[in-house]
Amino acid sequence: MQDNAMSKWLSPLMAFCLSFIIIATLAPITGIQIDRQLDFWMLWLATMLILALPVCYLEIALAKRSKTTALQALSTLTREADASQKWRIVGWLSVIFIPFLAGAMLNNASNILALAAFDLAPNLLFIGLALAALALSLLPRQILLLITAVGVLASLLLANVMGTALPVWQVTPVEFSEWGNATVLALVASGLGMGLYWQSSLSAVKQQDVASKTVLPIWIAQLVAVITFAFFTVQAQIPAFTLVAAIVAAAALILQMAREQLQQRQLHPAIRWVIVAVVTLIWVIPNVTPIFNVVLLLWGLLICLIYALFAGWIMKISHLRKSMNFSSEVFYNMWRIAVRVVLPVGIILAMVAVLGQLI
Repeated sequence: MQDNAMSKWLSPLMAFCLSFIIIATLAPITGIQIDRQLDFWMLWLATMLILALPVCYLEIALAKRSKTTALQALSTLTREADASQKWRIVGWLSVIFIPFLAGAMLNNASNILALAAFDLAPNLLFIGLALAALALSLLPRQILLLITAVGVLASLLLANVMGTALPVWQVTPVEFSEWGNATVLALVASGLGMGLYWQSSLSAVKQQDVASKTVLPIWIAQLVAVITFAFFTVQAQIPAFTLVAAIVAAAALILQMAREQLQQRQLHPAIRWVIVAVVTLIWVIPNVTPIFNVVLLLWGLLICLIYALFAGWIMKISHLRKSMNFSSEVFYNMWRIAVRVVLPVGIILAMVAVLGQLI
């Protein structure tokens, strides 16, 4: 019962903090905060409803079905669906994406420090922050989440107290590129597809018979995080320091969760550490950040696409219906249409839009 109660607050709090920090990482890449376009944020709200919410239900339903972490679960789920073992690649793509994302977060933190206070090369700052995150990942998960939450809340409070000025809101014509950015914001920036909420909610979903009890608090927390970030910017030194502290703690948290997934695959501890350390530190390579930024966006979208195809077209209908236990068959049919049709089409269009911005 104690684990269940802890999981009830752990996942929504992690969803708020992680979404806030990931969007802080992706904002410089996509330019979503600079423009402050009302039409874009309305488009994002639509993607949160028709894309992010179905994916969130998908993660929790798979957690309820498998009762284990994502990487380990794919072996069981593919056998139950009589599916090819090739579908298990999404579990590996997801668990390797976690340290890659952590590296992106820490790379952004190093740039914030370089601009705010330290006259050092960002690469050197990045190495220091990455080593700190790897060391902190040995701490208990609740402590890391507490540090992250305090850092995020302190950054928000201090930024407002110091009167940070924001650009004026404006209304502009909707462009196709905005669909890509909105989808990235709804899926990748919300931390979906990596199995983190799947992993953090396992204790709760084993006790609950209805998926909505777990899904809706997570989804609402993601929603609040992005709305909050729309009114936030880092320009003063102190909010920059607190945000960097939150980023390092959040990176440590997700690195720990990635190692846990690898542990369940019975990989040797040294191999687990090498995987997360090498993939995280790969961001230190000079002159590759623009390329890695694009890879980050497309990789995150690809994971969600594969999960949507697997859950919508490969898995047996009865399995996920029982896992979600909707009060009405209508809700299940709406979710299934979203996963089978709306999600794949929406994600593919977003990937085209992301690539189109490079041309």
